[in-house]
Amino acid sequence: MGAPSGEPRRRGDGEETQAMGADGRRRRGEPGPGGRGPGGPGGRGPGGRGPRDPRDFDDDDDDRKPRRAGWKRFIPSWKIVVVGFTVLVAGVFGMIAIAYANTPIPKATQADATAQGSVIYYRDGKTAIGRVGETRVIIDDINKIPRHVQDAVIAAENRSFREDAGISFSGLMRSVWMTVSGEQVQGASTITQQMARNYYDGLSREVSAQRKIKEIFVAIKLNKSMSKDEILLQYLNTVPFGRGANGIEAAARAFFKKHVWELNEAQAAYLAGRIQSPSRFDVEELKKNLAPTQERFAYVIDGMAKLDPGRYSGLPAKYGVQDGKLVDPKKFPKLAKENNKDVMGGLKGYMIIQVMQELKEGGLSPDMVRSGGYKIVSTFDKRLMVEAQKAVKGVTNGMSKEFHTGLAAVDPRNGRVLAFYGGDNYVANNWNTAFDSRKQAASAFKPYVLAAWLDAGHSLNSYVPGNVTVPETLPGTTKINNSHNVGQAIDVVKATAQSVNTAFASMAYTLDEQSGTIGQLAAVKQIAVAAGLNKQAMDKDVADHKYLFSIGSALVTPVEQAAGYSIFANAGKHVDYHVVKEVKKGDLVVVREQSTVKNVISPEAAADATVAMEEVLKTGTAGGKGIGRPAAGKTGTNNDEKEAWFVGYTPQLVTAVGMYREQCRTKSGKVVELKALTCPTGKAPKYGDDNPYSRPKEVSLGFEGADKPTSIWRAFMLEAMKDEKVEQFPGKSGIGQPENIVPSPTPTPTATPEDDFPPDDGGFPPDDTSDCDPMDLSCNGTGNLDPGGDGGGDPWGGDNGFGQAPAMAPAPSPSGGRRTTSGTGK
Repeated sequence: MGAPSGEPRRRGDGEETQAMGADGRRRRGEPGPGGRGPGGPGGRGPGGRGPRDPRDFDDDDDDRKPRRAGWKRFIPSWKIVVVGFTVLVAGVFGMIAIAYANTPIPKATQADATAQGSVIYYRDGKTAIGRVGETRVIIDDINKIPRHVQDAVIAAENRSFREDAGISFSGLMRSVWMTVSGEQVQGASTITQQMARNYYDGLSREVSAQRKIKEIFVAIKLNKSMSKDEILLQYLNTVPFGRGANGIEAAARAFFKKHVWELNEAQAAYLAGRIQSPSRFDVEELKKNLAPTQERFAYVIDGMAKLDPGRYSGLPAKYGVQDGKLVDPKKFPKLAKENNKDVMGGLKGYMIIQVMQELKEGGLSPDMVRSGGYKIVSTFDKRLMVEAQKAVKGVTNGMSKEFHTGLAAVDPRNGRVLAFYGGDNYVANNWNTAFDSRKQAASAFKPYVLAAWLDAGHSLNSYVPGNVTVPETLPGTTKINNSHNVGQAIDVVKATAQSVNTAFASMAYTLDEQSGTIGQLAAVKQIAVAAGLNKQAMDKDVADHKYLFSIGSALVTPVEQAAGYSIFANAGKHVDYHVVKEVKKGDLVVVREQSTVKNVISPEAAADATVAMEEVLKTGTAGGKGIGRPAAGKTGTNNDEKEAWFVGYTPQLVTAVGMYREQCRTKSGKVVELKALTCPTGKAPKYGDDNPYSRPKEVSLGFEGADKPTSIWRAFMLEAMKDEKVEQFPGKSGIGQPENIVPSPTPTPTATPEDDFPPDDGGFPPDDTSDCDPMDLSCNGTGNLDPGGDGGGDPWGGDNGFGQAPAMAPAPSPSGGRRTTSGTGK
């Protein structure tokens, strides 16, 4: 039974008590007055517990360490630190071990590691035009790569390669030092790491710790699963060296025109040094700056001597290297010239660029072409390409470089561009006149008005205005005249043969009036666009010039015109022009030829339009310049003879020839000579891109479309058609009903003697340009008429060298002095 509440517990006999020592402190096991003996006043006997000394709370021994106070209380003991560190390290190593175990060796290879260049062929699929990108040659045996080539790469990139475990901790430390100091000597990655990064898919090149750790794990595993020779061989087959060369064999060919086994120590050292930064070295060497690659060359030569003194101790003296520096540049290996001229020189560059541009528009980028290993069959005929150049040069030899000619030949049945002439040497002048120069079509546009007229149900037997348009004032249009008197009325065939401006403008107005689209030239524009002419250019020109559109104010290129006239040669059908027949990768067809056929006008309208255009070569503006077989076409000459055309065809081939002339003029009007086919821009700081010393200005050719353009067309067509079967055009269909739009009485037209045809074409209506600055290329009096030839710029979506600004700037629209009468002429 317990004691009553509040009654002190009694201690049993023999229980220890505490006594007060001499210093006033209690001692364990000592009895005392305040102790807990039975009779003590402080005991727990009947006398209860005595008063407590204030010091009674301190019951530590005198020799015990006092507790820490202040900030020291928060410092853990060394035992805790050791235990915590051990746990942390174990955890980190455990995570590393798990990550290492879960990192597989990649099996898929990167596209770049197996990239192959593509080859572009002529239309026969056998004759190569050129190669795009480098062809990779895989070396299958390390013994085919000389030991000094191997050691040069090891000296440059990873001197411990033959002994390390695939990674280098000293290299990692060196990487940190390089970052701090800015020194660039050896990279932090080993050859094994670089091989893994360059070859295997899944190891990106992003700068991140996660990527680097993964790369290290893969390198360690590769080092265990592959021999050093296997790793080095795979590395040398894939590493980039510059000039588009991936792999040591491609590099040996690109830089020295040799096989890898033919390289000497100096050439090997040069290539090994390039691995560090191939793109940067390419840029510097293009600037004729060899200092960076010479520095790396010396570093590699010195490194080889240190790597294996027994083999290479004499290399520094042999190649002019002292203390890691090149002291005798004459010993630096001589590099082969880049093969850009071989690949892109002459006519080849123009063809390659057009193929690349079309493939890019179809979704096959230049980079994909360079590395995809494709067989690309173009539409170009090798013989016809040569004949096109010969035809142009045969007529223009001896003429100033101010004269520019574009020729394009298209098969009307399928839209294939068989040949073109846009320049003589792409490397010297990358402006392609046939595809890039947009010029006013002048009277060579009138056949689209004729097509619309016939397709609307009107016939060739219609009578149309001669000397004056009907109505005489056309909405929104400067007055249109002719260069010669043709009478009050003329039939459509003669209007075509004589290229009568008033007739075609009146026909376009009548079509608008009948369809309720006055001022829109809807029917004519619809056919022109369906025939492949640029819709934006057509829309803009109608908005700017109204019925001048019907006589050729719109801008076109020679290749567009050649493809556009296909509607006449191919029974009203049109296939957009193209330059690629097929792209294959192995046996797989990657890109098929475009072959969408559009019915633009009726076959009957095409046949009757051809009847009218045959007269151009028989009795009209190009009379007497036929080719001895059925052929039709149309001349065109712009205002002041600034641009001249002939577009003509047989049933098998349509060829367009356009010419213009540009001079380089200063602000004061002084004419200066071309330099490297461009206008001199002058020296900074006075002159620059925004303030050039001279600019191109279009000036008169001094001849009309029936002159040199028709002569070039005839020379080319005679050669192009000489082995082709003679085919007849369809006979006249007599489509439609006569539509007499001449105020009565309508005179009966009589045959006009050939001698009555004027010797040259007319121009556009005169405009007041007296206030125009001669350097203002957009100055004109007919609205916002675009300068021609605006198809330039970079075709690869970037500044990568494919396509640049024209060597001669685009032509301005008609401006300057005008004739007293106007029209687009013949």
